[in-house]
Amino acid sequence: MSRSSRTHPAGAQRGASMVDWVGWLATVIFIASYFFRRPVTFRRIQGLSAVAWLVYGVLIHALPVIVANVLVAGTAIGSSFVRSRQ
Repeated sequence: MSRSSRTHPAGAQRGASMVDWVGWLATVIFIASYFFRRPVTFRRIQGLSAVAWLVYGVLIHALPVIVANVLVAGTAIGSSFVRSRQ
């Protein structure tokens, strides 16, 4: 057995896979959300990152990730359309 077949299971590739890149994109969007000052924009970007995490959860077949991010996306995006009382 060669060294590369021991460190990478059959069918796996070296480097980041497309699934990995979806996870990294979700991370970048989530981190970027903290640079927005307006609460509405912050919530919408957070909702977008939750949608990206949702896609990641679907790709890796992880039901807890899917359910959690459906809830987060719905809450973040939904609350961004509710007018605050001042």
